[in-house]
Amino acid sequence: MADVAFEDIYSEHFYGVYKYVLSLCRDETLAEEVTQETFFKAMRKIDQFNGNSKLYVWLCQIAKNTYFTLHKKQQRI
Repeated sequence: MADVAFEDIYSEHFYGVYKYVLSLCRDETLAEEVTQETFFKAMRKIDQFNGNSKLYVWLCQIAKNTYFTLHKKQQRI
Protein backbone atom coordinates (compact mmCIF):
# COMPACT_ATOMS: atom_id res chain seq x y z
CA MET A 1 0.00 0.00 0.00
CA ALA A 2 2.96 2.29 0.62
CA ASP A 3 3.77 2.46 -3.10
CA VAL A 4 0.40 4.09 -3.92
CA ALA A 5 0.02 7.80 -3.20
CA PHE A 6 -3.02 8.64 -1.10
CA GLU A 7 -3.96 11.28 -3.68
CA ASP A 8 -4.34 8.46 -6.22
CA ILE A 9 -6.57 6.50 -3.85
CA TYR A 10 -8.67 9.62 -3.30
CA SER A 11 -8.95 10.33 -7.03
CA GLU A 12 -9.84 6.76 -7.88
CA HIS A 13 -12.41 6.14 -5.14
CA PHE A 14 -13.92 9.49 -4.13
CA TYR A 15 -16.86 9.40 -6.53
CA GLY A 16 -17.77 5.78 -5.78
CA VAL A 17 -17.66 6.33 -2.02
CA TYR A 18 -19.65 9.55 -2.41
CA LYS A 19 -22.36 7.75 -4.43
CA TYR A 20 -22.48 5.00 -1.80
CA VAL A 21 -22.93 7.50 1.03
CA LEU A 22 -25.51 9.40 -1.02
CA SER A 23 -27.49 6.16 -1.36
CA LEU A 24 -27.52 5.91 2.45
CA CYS A 25 -28.47 9.48 3.31
CA ARG A 26 -30.14 10.97 0.20
CA ASP A 27 -28.57 14.35 1.01
CA GLU A 28 -25.81 15.66 -1.28
CA THR A 29 -24.31 18.04 1.29
CA LEU A 30 -24.22 15.40 4.00
CA ALA A 31 -22.83 12.83 1.57
CA GLU A 32 -20.01 15.21 0.65
CA GLU A 33 -19.23 15.85 4.32
CA VAL A 34 -19.24 12.16 5.24
CA THR A 35 -17.10 11.27 2.21
CA GLN A 36 -14.52 13.91 3.12
CA GLU A 37 -14.44 12.62 6.70
CA THR A 38 -14.10 9.07 5.39
CA PHE A 39 -10.97 9.91 3.43
CA PHE A 40 -9.55 11.87 6.36
CA LYS A 41 -10.01 8.80 8.59
CA ALA A 42 -8.65 6.47 5.90
CA MET A 43 -5.56 8.62 5.44
CA ARG A 44 -4.83 8.41 9.17
CA LYS A 45 -5.46 4.64 9.29
CA ILE A 46 -4.11 3.51 5.91
CA ASP A 47 -1.38 1.51 7.66
CA GLN A 48 -4.16 -0.63 9.22
CA PHE A 49 -5.50 -1.67 5.81
CA ASN A 50 -4.39 -5.29 5.57
CA GLY A 51 -5.58 -6.15 2.07
CA ASN A 52 -8.13 -8.77 3.18
CA SER A 53 -10.74 -6.87 1.17
CA LYS A 54 -10.69 -4.49 -1.74
CA LEU A 55 -9.68 -0.96 -0.84
CA TYR A 56 -13.04 0.34 -2.07
CA VAL A 57 -14.88 -2.02 0.31
CA TRP A 58 -12.71 -0.86 3.22
CA LEU A 59 -13.44 2.78 2.35
CA CYS A 60 -17.18 2.11 2.13
CA GLN A 61 -17.10 0.42 5.54
CA ILE A 62 -15.45 3.52 7.01
CA ALA A 63 -18.03 5.67 5.22
CA LYS A 64 -20.95 3.62 6.53
CA ASN A 65 -19.64 3.75 10.09
CA THR A 66 -18.99 7.48 9.81
CA TYR A 67 -22.48 8.14 8.47
CA PHE A 68 -24.27 6.06 11.13
CA THR A 69 -22.20 7.60 13.93
CA LEU A 70 -23.10 11.08 12.70
CA HIS A 71 -26.74 10.07 12.22
CA LYS A 72 -26.95 8.77 15.82
CA LYS A 73 -25.46 12.02 17.15
CA GLN A 74 -28.00 14.07 15.19
CA GLN A 75 -30.89 11.99 16.51
CA ARG A 76 -29.81 12.62 20.10
CA ILE A 77 -29.82 16.38 19.60
